Amino acid sequence: MDADIAVRGAAQDAAGLIAAMPRLVLEARKIAASVYHGLHGRRRAGTGENFWQYRRFMDGEPSARVDWRRSARDDHLYVREREWEAAHTVWIWPDLSASMVYASPLVWETKRDRALVVAFALAELLVKGGERVGIPGIMRPSASRRIVEKMAEALVHSHRLPESLPPNFSPSPLAEVVLLGDFWSPASEVVASLAAISASGCHGHVVQVCDPAEETFPFSGRIEFREPESGSVLTVGRAETVREDYIARVARHRATIRHEAERRTWSFIVHRTDRPASELLLALHARMSGGLHTPAIEAGSDKATTDRGRAA
Repeated sequence: MDADIAVRGAAQDAAGLIAAMPRLVLEARKIAASVYHGLHGRRRAGTGENFWQYRRFMDGEPSARVDWRRSARDDHLYVREREWEAAHTVWIWPDLSASMVYASPLVWETKRDRALVVAFALAELLVKGGERVGIPGIMRPSASRRIVEKMAEALVHSHRLPESLPPNFSPSPLAEVVLLGDFWSPASEVVASLAAISASGCHGHVVQVCDPAEETFPFSGRIEFREPESGSVLTVGRAETVREDYIARVARHRATIRHEAERRTWSFIVHRTDRPASELLLALHARMSGGLHTPAIEAGSDKATTDRGRAA
């Protein structure tokens, strides 16, 4: 019986995803276009023809690299760095598991739809900037001009069952990884997943997408909470009495993930679905363009206040 329920639920989720794809693709293109103006390919120091920036001369470097004209204006020696625009791979993983198919009365969009829109829009911006984008376990890296449609088709026709955590894969040390999900799995499982993916030395960004109801826990009275993936049910007689414990537990959960991200020089972002998708897109693009040592942030989020509980 449980297996039949799980199969029917997965079939319904798949049908809903297929039906929503055209709308999500159009929305992603619209958002990407709205933020593209003024954004350029991500720049790095390296071999090239275009000037990027001056930096201090370091001991051990050949003196021929010193820009003497710039150095004459200061008490320090400076090196003229040039821009390197070589394409590399960015892996984007959107969580399509059952817990993402949730939208409280406070919003109109599910967490899954928001994750997909941001994934598509980010891919559009990256490909325009000369990067290659892939989906772990589903789509090989591509720089196709139709990257959004290519990603949508790959997700719809994928034979992989949606999972709450990204698949184990080994990205190149030069690759970058973007993970978009709610990350309400046990903290130990999330940490193990991040450790496995980052073992190659790649850099990445963890984005926790959550519903505002998960943040604020606006429940009171007798409430039945259902875990969408296992089907387990918890009934609380007076939901308001557990609010403080709920908030504290979620704060600990996020602190664990944040610590794991920070010690691997990954960024950590919390995004609420009542905030504009463009806000998250800009935050991600800025962090991907700004170097490796980026502090963990929370975008569009109040206090850390979430758990896997769902109002039935």
